[in-house]
Amino acid sequence: MTFADHFETFHGLPVFTLPEPGEKALPAADGVAWRLDCFEAGELPFAELWRSFTDRVPSTGVQALVIGPWWDDEYSELRPALELILADAGRFPALRALFLADVTGEECEISWLQLTDVTPVLEAFPLLEEFGVRGGDSQGLGEEPLSLRPVRHDALRALRFESGGLPGQVVRAVGACELPALEHLELWLGVSQYGGDATVADLVPILSAGRLPALRHLGLQDSELQDEIAAAVASAPVVAQLESLSLSMGTLTDAGAEALLGGQPLTHLKRLDLHHHFLGEAMADRLRTAFGSAGTEVDLSGHQTPHRWRDEEWRYVAVSE
Repeated sequence: MTFADHFETFHGLPVFTLPEPGEKALPAADGVAWRLDCFEAGELPFAELWRSFTDRVPSTGVQALVIGPWWDDEYSELRPALELILADAGRFPALRALFLADVTGEECEISWLQLTDVTPVLEAFPLLEEFGVRGGDSQGLGEEPLSLRPVRHDALRALRFESGGLPGQVVRAVGACELPALEHLELWLGVSQYGGDATVADLVPILSAGRLPALRHLGLQDSELQDEIAAAVASAPVVAQLESLSLSMGTLTDAGAEALLGGQPLTHLKRLDLHHHFLGEAMADRLRTAFGSAGTEVDLSGHQTPHRWRDEEWRYVAVSE
């Protein structure tokens, strides 16, 4: 899977990429999600692009910010660009949403995006409601990999990590955070080849009751352990409070689906997303019948066929490299 297009909307706002000075009129500061892209800005270094943004747009009105490619020539890690944003955090009192690395596959493979410790974002913006991150630097090219420290954040409602290999340390940190307002959690776990070393045991705090009292959507996706995750979810206390669940994009087979059908009732869910799966036709029909009769929307699109190599079958996730 590649990311063919940039965001068109974010945090309920249309995304507007900051143009070169004088190229076009700018919208109201609070009317769009501002996207910064060094390529679209005439290949400016990010430091100059950031200065241009803060000079031209009233920062006190900015509600949402999307960071696209932050390098203008040779690829570089995110940390210096993020430090500039954090240094000016006080200038953005209305900021409620931030996404790091709205980068397509043509611009950089997801596993090569060199990220850093993103905890300072939550510390610098205590009113942030939505935070998303794409990448992880599974190639070890940066000074430090994607990481997170356990924190308390009272305002965050949506947290999303998109990765072809999400470090287990990040998963454990999410489970240790205090996020009383969090309603939407999405983790793309990825594969071990690209740094995705999280285990089902790392998910236990997230799957337990009480840790995330406001959670209504849980996505544990894009995993080569999708069957084991499905089995854990089938008896997880947190499921009772959910309105939607996604176990999509991974290597889900009939074994994982059987665990879901044999576990606690899931028919209270409004939506169950299992797209990109390796289910047999008979199992897919069983799921449609079981959940369709209860009014649960089930996404079973994207049936995949295992690759065969000699006498072995190989199942693949939707996003890895």
